[in-house]
Amino acid sequence: MSTNFLNGGHIPACLLPFNDDLSIDEVSLRAHLSDVASVDGVVAITVNGHASEVASCSFEEQQRVLQIAVDEIGIQTPVVNGLYTESGLQAMKIAKMSRESGAQAMLVFPPGVISIGQRPEMLLDFFKRIEDSSDGLPIILYQFPVKSNLAYPLSTLMELVEKVPSIRAVKDNCGDPQLHERQIRLLHSQKNPVTIFTTQSAWLMASLAIGADGLLSGMGSVAADMQVKMYNAIKANDLKQAKEIQEFMFPLTEVFYNDPWTDMHNRLFAFKGVEKI
Repeated sequence: MSTNFLNGGHIPACLLPFNDDLSIDEVSLRAHLSDVASVDGVVAITVNGHASEVASCSFEEQQRVLQIAVDEIGIQTPVVNGLYTESGLQAMKIAKMSRESGAQAMLVFPPGVISIGQRPEMLLDFFKRIEDSSDGLPIILYQFPVKSNLAYPLSTLMELVEKVPSIRAVKDNCGDPQLHERQIRLLHSQKNPVTIFTTQSAWLMASLAIGADGLLSGMGSVAADMQVKMYNAIKANDLKQAKEIQEFMFPLTEVFYNDPWTDMHNRLFAFKGVEKI
């Protein structure tokens, strides 16, 4: 399958429905995946991200979620698998599983135990292990908010993209418009330009106007059609249409992206009409 989706476009991060006993509701998951993937303009789907409770899922559950996604939509829609762990050995295991289970790329979350120290050589080793264990499966690096203290310093980010060829894109959630633009300009200026998928959904119009190539967002699990329209309007330089779409989206983003942020995905579930424990 082509990896053209890594050049830009909309990649929703899907939700994960559960049964009352907290087992995965596979029937609802399949329906949700098919529903989101059917939206015109969606170029890929992400599973095992924050929106699908990756931090609470076992390795076996993560593998099953990926297998279901590949089985349900993988023929027509590329699947990106989240890689979330503090352990280098576990990262290697998930990377290998991602390749073997049919993922077309990985979304790699920052390992907090390493990132807090900001030792670039440790992070480089972490990503190299992932690259080697997955036989070079493309990586979307997740840049966390600056306020989380887990964001990669700009110098570290540039070193990673220069020394790890599998890093083809960055999901940027830095939360700082000035830094966001600086990162976009620097990553686009590389010999092999790096794609920027914004996840600044609370200010999506501005982020896309600054120069992001696409978006990778949990909000896409419930509002992919609106986000695709915004993406298309900005790419067409149609500010009038973009502002009209923004007026419609603003009340939603005000609800979804508000304190406490830990309830963000609960709100998405409520909007979708899916009960979540």
